Amino acid sequence: MKRKIIHSIIFLMAFSAYSFGQATLKLKPEEATTKISKEIYGHFAEHLGRCIYGGIYVGEDSDIPNINGYREDVVFALKDMKIPLLRWPGGCFADTYHWKDGIGPKHQRPSMVNVHWGGVTEDNSFGTHEFLDFCELIEAEPYVNLNVGSGTVQEASEWVEYVTSNNISPMADLRKKNGREKPWDVKFWGIGNESWGCGGDMTPEYYSDLFRRYSSYSRGASYKIACGANDYDYNWTEVLMRNTQHKRHLIQGLSLHYYTIAHNWGDKGAATGFNEKEWFLSLSKTLKMDEIVSKHSEIMDKYDPEKRVGLIVDEWGNWFNVEPGTNPGFLYQQNSLRDALVAGINLNIFNKHSERVKMANIAQTVNVLQSVILTKEDQMVLTPTYYVFKMYAVHQDATLVPIDLICDKYKFEGEAIPAINASASIKDDVVSITLCNLNPNKEEEIEINLGSLNVSNSSGQIVTASNMNDYNDFGQEEKVTLKSFDVNNPKKGKLAIKLPSKSVVLVQLK
Repeated sequence: MKRKIIHSIIFLMAFSAYSFGQATLKLKPEEATTKISKEIYGHFAEHLGRCIYGGIYVGEDSDIPNINGYREDVVFALKDMKIPLLRWPGGCFADTYHWKDGIGPKHQRPSMVNVHWGGVTEDNSFGTHEFLDFCELIEAEPYVNLNVGSGTVQEASEWVEYVTSNNISPMADLRKKNGREKPWDVKFWGIGNESWGCGGDMTPEYYSDLFRRYSSYSRGASYKIACGANDYDYNWTEVLMRNTQHKRHLIQGLSLHYYTIAHNWGDKGAATGFNEKEWFLSLSKTLKMDEIVSKHSEIMDKYDPEKRVGLIVDEWGNWFNVEPGTNPGFLYQQNSLRDALVAGINLNIFNKHSERVKMANIAQTVNVLQSVILTKEDQMVLTPTYYVFKMYAVHQDATLVPIDLICDKYKFEGEAIPAINASASIKDDVVSITLCNLNPNKEEEIEINLGSLNVSNSSGQIVTASNMNDYNDFGQEEKVTLKSFDVNNPKKGKLAIKLPSKSVVLVQLK
C-alpha cells in the first residue's frame, strides 16, 4: 500500500508538470559511468557522386585552393568541427572496389565503372594513400571497408598487410615502393558492407561463415566490424551473434544501418519546401532509432552480456529525393533545419545507448545525402547538420550522465511524439546538456534538476531559424547557423530554460 501511495504521488507530480506545460529533466550524476566514444560522432565518405571528387579531392593542379589536392576549405571546416573518424570507400562501392587499382603512380592506375552510383567512370586517383593521408591531415581515425562481395580473402588480407605491417613482407615492400615507409595506424576494418543487399545478397547464415573466414585472415586489423542488419532485421543480428559467440577474437563490432525516410523508397519527399506533415513524419521516424538500437542491443546482450562487441551504426541520416536537375545516382540533396533536428535526435539516442553503441557514421560527409558540407566549384556551404555536429563535439569521450525526462507531446493530425529529446554528459568538470525542441510551433519550458552537481555558471548555444524549412545556400547569407544562447545561472540546484520552437540547444554548466 505504501508503495502505491508513493507511485501515486510521483504520478501527480509529473501530471502537475504536464498541466502547466513545463517539462522536467533530472540529471543523475551518481550513475555517470559510461564513456561516450568519440567515434559516435563519425562520418562516412563513399565514392558516390561528388563526395570524393569535387567535395574532398580536387587534385594538386586545381585552381581551387588545396593542400596536396585536398580542398583547403573542406579540410579546415572538418578540423573545426572536430571530426573524429571517417569511413571509406563505401557503402555499396566497397564491394566492387579492388584496392590495388588505387595505388602507385596515378597515370598508371586502371579505371573502372561505378556500377552502383550513376555508372560514371572512376579513375582511381583517390585511393588508399590519398584516403589515409587525408585522415592524418584532418586528424581523424580511418575506418576502412574491405571488399567481401566481389573480392577474395587474399585480396583483403593483403590490403590489411599493406596498410598495417611493419615487417619485411611483399605488401609492406610495395607500400614503401609507393612512397610510404611507415605503416598507418588503422584500427577499424569493416568486413563487407550490406551483405544482405548490394554487398552480395547473402543470407545471415552464409555471411556469418564468410565473415569468420575473412576475419581470420585479416591479421593486423585490431577492431573488425561484421556486416550487421538493415533497420528491423533482428534475425540477422541473432544469427551473427549466435554464430560468432565462441569466436570473440574475430569480432569486435557489428554494424547497423537505418535511414530516416519520410515517405517511402519510391518517393522520399523533397529536402526543401516541405510542410509540417513531412516535418512531423521525419522526426517521428527518426525517433524509431531508439527502438531499433534497443532491440538489436537486447539480442546482443543475450550472447554478449559483457558488451565486448560494439554496435556500429555506420550509416544513418535523412534520405530525400535528389535535387531537381541533378544526377539521380549522385544522391545530392539540400540540408535544412529539419536535418539539424534529425541529427540532434540521433546523436542524443546514440549517447543514451553508449554502453553498447561504440561508433556511428552519418551518411555522408560532403555533397551526398545528409552531408555536413556542400560544395559547388570553388564555393562551400556549411549545412545546419554541420553546426549540430560542431555543437555536440563536447560529448566526444565525455561520460554519459543518465537523465529522467518528462515532457509534453508534440501532436499533429492525431499522432503524437515527445516534444523534447535530450542527453547529457560531463567532461573536465563541465556538464553539457543537448536539447531538441521538436515542436515547430511552440516554445517549450523545461526545468533541469541538477541533482548532486555543484555548478554555478552556465552558457548556451543554439541552432534554429525563422522557418522550419530554412537552409543555407551558395552565395547567400546563412539562415541556419550556430549562435550563442542566453541561459540563467542555476539556483538551488535547478535551472529553468525556455527552448525556442524547432531548435537544437546546448547548455553547459560548470
